[in-house]
Formats: sequence, structure tokens, C-alpha cells
Amino acid sequence: MLKIFKYLQKKDYLLIMFSLVFIVTQVYLDLKLPDYMREITILVQTEGSKMSDVLVQGGYMILCAVGSMIASIIVGFFAAKVAAGFSVRLRGMVFEKTMSFSIEEINGFSTASLITRSTNDITQIQMLIAMGLQAIVKAPILAVWAILKIMGKSWQWTAATGFAVLFLLIMLSILIIVALPKFKIIQSLTDNLNRVTRENLTGIRVVHAYNAKGYQEEKFEEANNALTKTNLFTSRMMAIMMPTMGIIMSGMSLAIYWIGAFLINDAALPNKLSLFSDMVVFMSYAMQVIMAFMMLSFVFIMLPRASVSAKRIAEVLDTEAKIIDGNETKGKNGLSGEVEFRNVSFKYPDAAEYILRNVSFTASKGETVAFIGSTGSGKSTLLNLIPRYYDATEGEVLIDGVNVKNYTQQSLRNKLGYVSQKAVLFSGTVISNVAYGDNGKKSSDGAAVKKAVEISQGKEFVEKMEDQYSAAIAQGGTNISGGQKQRLSIARAVFKQPEIYIFDDSFSALDYKTDRVLRSELKKETRDATTLIVAQRIGTIKEADRIVVLEEGEVVGIGTHRELMRNCEVYQEIAYSQLSKEELEIG
Repeated sequence: MLKIFKYLQKKDYLLIMFSLVFIVTQVYLDLKLPDYMREITILVQTEGSKMSDVLVQGGYMILCAVGSMIASIIVGFFAAKVAAGFSVRLRGMVFEKTMSFSIEEINGFSTASLITRSTNDITQIQMLIAMGLQAIVKAPILAVWAILKIMGKSWQWTAATGFAVLFLLIMLSILIIVALPKFKIIQSLTDNLNRVTRENLTGIRVVHAYNAKGYQEEKFEEANNALTKTNLFTSRMMAIMMPTMGIIMSGMSLAIYWIGAFLINDAALPNKLSLFSDMVVFMSYAMQVIMAFMMLSFVFIMLPRASVSAKRIAEVLDTEAKIIDGNETKGKNGLSGEVEFRNVSFKYPDAAEYILRNVSFTASKGETVAFIGSTGSGKSTLLNLIPRYYDATEGEVLIDGVNVKNYTQQSLRNKLGYVSQKAVLFSGTVISNVAYGDNGKKSSDGAAVKKAVEISQGKEFVEKMEDQYSAAIAQGGTNISGGQKQRLSIARAVFKQPEIYIFDDSFSALDYKTDRVLRSELKKETRDATTLIVAQRIGTIKEADRIVVLEEGEVVGIGTHRELMRNCEVYQEIAYSQLSKEELEIG
């Protein structure tokens, strides 16, 4: 838990120090109240006392109460400022750290868990600081100071208060021991509930298409019930605390009055008034002691869950990204757009089998190299090694003669225009999504955006939209079709004008006519760049300068369409399953 507080800044510690001063002031003023109460008690019981004397002491009590209130407000303000500032900073650090993760680290945590950690978990820390800074600091000072005040009044009263405190500590210890393991489970169950909810919302169309609403409701109900039951268990355990506190306070009050009755009854007449006033004061101080421990109990309610949350946040912040920046920013010998795989093999972390085995090929500037193979042959995995979503297990991937591991990630990815297998659009407009290709910046170059959209064959549908290029795009592009999303994703890469274009099965949602026209326009636009294409359709890639055929992660053929139709059996099987001999132009 304490480990997370190393991210506090100097200004936070300064505010905490100011809070400490006002907390001490508040405690001092609170503990002065019984002294004035004692004076009033004596004045009321003493013959000849003036009302003005009582009012003066009462005025002092009001001043102390108001001063304590003002000090409490100031402490609350400082605590809230520290808590809010720390949570904002912590959330930014978690987000920044997550952005540095490779796919491997993200999959290790899961997307749902990372969302929970950056929201719910950080909120738990914020609540603990906001409440705990007031209670954790104030409670010990109040308890010790109050105990010092009551010591020497009567050992019987002190013993009664001590028993009450001991009973309270035993109860808190039992609750923490029982509840702490459950709080860890709660955060994991929250992750699971977020995962189920996110999965359902993302796949809502499939859910509706297959009338699987009942099945999804059962999954959600199962996750929801598991979280609810665990929350109820911890809430019930914590609910025991308040009535127990009430019993302790009432029992202590009864014990003090009962002991006081005996002490006053046995005392000499001149000492009875003094003992009575001492009893009133002792009761006030004893209540302050119990209140101090009550404040700590509220912290103990939050502390276990916040402790689990702090550990989960620390796990993210302490995780070392496996994809580390190199130092290179440029290629060798003036090379531009050259991609080379040298004996590359790859397997996913903790996997037993290799996905790629001994893959070697070179793509030079201006060339179009395509990749084809059966499902699971490693085509997309191969492309993912170029932008370093994963690093090759064996061998080297080189861009412009430099191993991709030696580039800074920004320099490497500035060379690439990447269109993923699943078209990804962000909430915004057509312009903002296309201009996203310029390192995620907003662009005012409307002409360049329009040209990129036109090349990607998106002009017709974009200009039919209500606001055209300023038309709103929903998160994930849910308000446009799959083919339209693909065309805008391609436009994003075209807008960037990179050295290397990477199309990971990016034409699958397009009809044959649009596919053919788009490839024709792309060929003109990308003639000075290297183009790498993964595709399932022979028609999409048969004009490529070179085609790499993959089978179970191995290269089983490299050549032009005509060459592969003569000497590569795997390619022939794929080709004949899609097109006739006339269409394949081999007859």
C-alpha cells in the first residue's frame, strides 16, 4: 500500500504538512471544550455564581467549536486537493504506461482489467486519501491527547475506557482478517463484470442476430451475482461495526456513570462537586477517545479494498514493457522503404509451437509484395512483427537495413502506413479519422483529406453524408458500414504518405469492382513506396510484384502469380478454389 505513495509530489507533502497543523489545532480546540464544560458545571453548582461567568465560559466553548469547524473545513479542502491531484496524476501514469505496452502485456492484464484499474481502483485510492488524511492523522493525535487528559482522574474510569478500546480493537482486527481476502476477490469480479458487459456491447449485433439475449443475460447475471454476493458479505461484516460501536459507547457511558456514582457516594462532602465535574469532563474525553477509534474504523473499512487497488495499480506501473526503444531514427545508406525478413521465427509468449518458421524475403522500394495462405498460416502475425506489436523470437526484421529493434518506436512507425485487419475508427468526424494518420494530430489540410478519401474510393459515400467531411463518426464507426470503415482506414494510411504501406486483409469488405478500382488508384499513389498486402482473394494480389505463400508458418512459395501457378501446389489449390482458368489467365 505504501509503495503507491512514492508518486506523491513535493506540493502534496506541503499540503499534508499544512493539514497536520490544522488537525492539531482542531484537536486542541475539541479537547478544550470539556475544560470549559467543567468550569460551567462547577459554576452552576456553586452558590453565588453569576450568569455572566457562565456565559463567558459558554462563549469560549462556541469560539472553540467554530474554530474547530473552520480547521476541519480547511483540512477537508487540503485532503480533497491532495486526493484529486494524486488520482489525476496516477490515472495519467497508468494510461501512459498502458500506451507503452505491447500486445503481450495488454493481453496479460486484459483490456477489462486495465479499464477497472484506471477507474475503479484509482477511485478507491482517492477516497482513502480524502477520508484517511483526516482520520488517520487526526485519530491517533486525538486518542493520545485525550488519554493523557483523563489519566490521573480515576484509575477505575481509565480502566473502563481501556476495556472499551480493547474490545473495539479486537472487533476491528477480526473484521479486517475476515474481510481483506474478499476485497481482492471483489476487484477481480469487477474486472469480470466489465469484461462481460464490454463483450456484450461490442458484439450486440451478433447477439441480436442469433437471438442470444437470454444467454448473454445469464452470463451477465452470473458475473453480477458473484460480485453482489461478495459485496454483500463484506458489507454485512462492516455493518456489524456501527451497532457494535453504539453498544461500546453506551456500555462505556453506563460504566463511567456507575463507577462515578460509587465514587461520589463514598467521597467526603467537599469533594463530591469536584468528582461530579470530573465525571462530566471524563465522559467527554472518553467519548473523544472512542470517536478517534471510530474514525479509524471508517478508514479500516476502506483500507483493505484500497490496499488491493494500490497493489493492482502498482502491478501496471511496475510492469516492464518488453518492446524497448532503440536509438536509431534513420535507415542505412539512404535506403527507403526496404523490408527484409532474415530467417524469422516467432511463437507467442508461453506457447509451445512456433507460428512462423524460418521466414525470409525482401521487399524493395516501389514493390508490392503480397502474402496468402490458409487461415492460421501466420500471415497477419508476420505483418505484426514489422511495427513491433511483437518482436521476432528468432532472426531479424529489417527496415531500410536496420533491425526494427534498434529504431525508436516513433521513428519506426513514422515509416509505416498500417491498415489493420479489423477497421478501427474513433469517435469524431471523417476529417479527424483520416487525419489521424498524421500521428494522431488534428489536420487543417482539408484538400489532403479529400484526396486520400477519393483514392480510397470513399468520396461518393462521404459526400452523401449530411455534413460530408465534417460528418460525425461514432466510436468504432458503428454508424457506417464495414466497407465504408475499411475505405476510411485505407484513406488514413494514404493521408500519411509513408515509406511502407501495410494492408492486413484490408480489402475483404469491399465488392470486387470497388476492390479493383481502389487497387488501381493505390498503385498510382504508392508507386514510390513499398506495399505489403495480406489478402484472402487471389484477385486482390495477382498483380503483385511478388507473392509469398505461407503454409503452417513456413514459406512454401515465392514468385509472381504466373510463376506460382506453375510451381506452387498450395497456391494452385487456393487459386482454383476461387477463380476459373480464364480468370486466372493461365489457359
